[in-house]
Amino acid sequence: MLVVFGVVLLALVLFATEALPIDVTALLVAVTLMVLEPLTGVTVTQGLSGFSNPATITVLAMLILSAGISKTGAVQILGRKMAQFAGTDRRKQLAATIGVTSVSSGFINNTPVVAILVPVISDLAHKGRTSPSKLLLPLSFASMLGGMLTIIGTSTNILASSTAASLGEQERYAGLGLRAFSVFEFTDIGVVVLLVGSVYLMTVGYRLTPERIPPEEGYVEEYEIEGFLTDVVVDEDSILVGMPVSRAVDETLFDADILQLERAGETFAEPLGKKEIEAGDTLRVRADRNTLRRFMLADGLSLLGGPRSDADLTETDEDIDPELVEVVVPRGSFLVGETLESSTFRQRYDANVLAFRSRGELIRNRLEDITIQVGDTLLVQTTPDSLDRLAENRDFIVAREPETPAYRTDKIPLAVGIIVAVVGVAAVGLLDIVVSALAGVVAMLVTGVIRPNEVYESVEWNVVFLLAGVIPLGIALQNTGGAQLLGALVAMTGEYLPAIGVLWVFYVATSLITNVISNNASVVLMLPVAVDTAVRVGANPFAFVLAVTFAASTAFLTPVGYQTNLFVYGPGGYKFSDYARVGGLLQLLLSVLTVGAIVALRGLGA
Repeated sequence: MLVVFGVVLLALVLFATEALPIDVTALLVAVTLMVLEPLTGVTVTQGLSGFSNPATITVLAMLILSAGISKTGAVQILGRKMAQFAGTDRRKQLAATIGVTSVSSGFINNTPVVAILVPVISDLAHKGRTSPSKLLLPLSFASMLGGMLTIIGTSTNILASSTAASLGEQERYAGLGLRAFSVFEFTDIGVVVLLVGSVYLMTVGYRLTPERIPPEEGYVEEYEIEGFLTDVVVDEDSILVGMPVSRAVDETLFDADILQLERAGETFAEPLGKKEIEAGDTLRVRADRNTLRRFMLADGLSLLGGPRSDADLTETDEDIDPELVEVVVPRGSFLVGETLESSTFRQRYDANVLAFRSRGELIRNRLEDITIQVGDTLLVQTTPDSLDRLAENRDFIVAREPETPAYRTDKIPLAVGIIVAVVGVAAVGLLDIVVSALAGVVAMLVTGVIRPNEVYESVEWNVVFLLAGVIPLGIALQNTGGAQLLGALVAMTGEYLPAIGVLWVFYVATSLITNVISNNASVVLMLPVAVDTAVRVGANPFAFVLAVTFAASTAFLTPVGYQTNLFVYGPGGYKFSDYARVGGLLQLLLSVLTVGAIVALRGLGA
């Protein structure tokens, strides 16, 4: 038991600090439990059971179904209709954002929904003269609220369902009503939570959400890069004449970077390294004022000026003007843990990274050497073709819709029909949700909604490996009696609190844990303990299962608690504290409301 608690502690630290990618941490946990089988009781079969667990397979299938919907452009088109309806009315913009996001998240995995809608909402904000900050945080929060409408709204619900079913098969909990969730198992509670949460976001939350990015501010002002980008002319006697661009800046002396070269009216960007500099060339240099001054004096350059607005960076004499756009780095991107230099991002996408925002901090110096983290937002200048390649790549979330998106709009009826069939067949009990979801994947492939090569690209493999890795941790807690011990300790609060108070304690504890570690990991850790506690205090175990499930999907306090929070972190210009500022009261409100709704609609008696 002590060994398993040690593994749990190690997992918590690694999940919270993200010293390793979360899927790697999950696999490390599973391997450790198997290696220490004599102490943990986790056999090889049990350690690998996460890969064949119905929850893992269902999540995999739902990710593919979500990708199929995305390929048709159904959600994007719905977003555009929303923008037309909202116009420049801020209340309508917010209501439409919450409405479209929450309903979509109930039937499509909420993480892809937010990834799809970030560019739609960003465009809506800019065109509607509204600060993106006012809409993007509600977008993320609404996706979490909507994800609790059905079992397929989020991977956490599916994992909780599987875990509850596994616990119900144990002799200790036989006859207590523990079972897998039906598709609409908690929709009534979810609707109550969604309505109250939406009212909060429309009123109190709207007032508390800061306007970090002014409505009509451009990227140059937002990222404060006016003083870091400067155009200089190469003098006749400059020592740079005849030198390749790659050797023009001595990085040991100058924190500077040449992003662009203009010669005789023709502009050259990447690849620049081998191009030789000539007298009269105009170089666009990224450096602060002091570094630039030293660089100019040392190398014989004359100041020309610098961009003062977005137009200076996007309007040129070329046939095709460059684009300026924000790019968010999601979990699983090849950029995570890399630097711009080691990833060769600039060369791969013919793109200049002008600045980026990491954990709320603006970074404009030493960009090539900064290690990129999940949720970082890059300000990129690139060509329209390269922008399309970025938008099509699942390693990035481009915070702006492409001008001519290649959606399969003719497949929308088929895609929507398949999703409705998947949900309907599972809801009436004709097929288990895992079978129904897999049948839906086959249907999408056969009808051409999604292509075979796109299936593997559409799966968030880090989520799949996370689920497969953490499931054995719950088994270890059960095998060693760790869950029972923790349950007994928590049950002692029943001497001072009524059963509903103990239920509330579990909700709050889970919601706090899920704000610092993966929501899936928090479900695996908390569900066995919650069920054991319910048995000890004589309460309804299924009520405790529902409380933990809802709490695990309410990570409103930090940007790292839920992936959708990271998606909007950079484009919204938020600070770390903004999440607690807006989400703290919501978290407290929902803790009381959800527990009350569970007791009223499901009962607390054993």
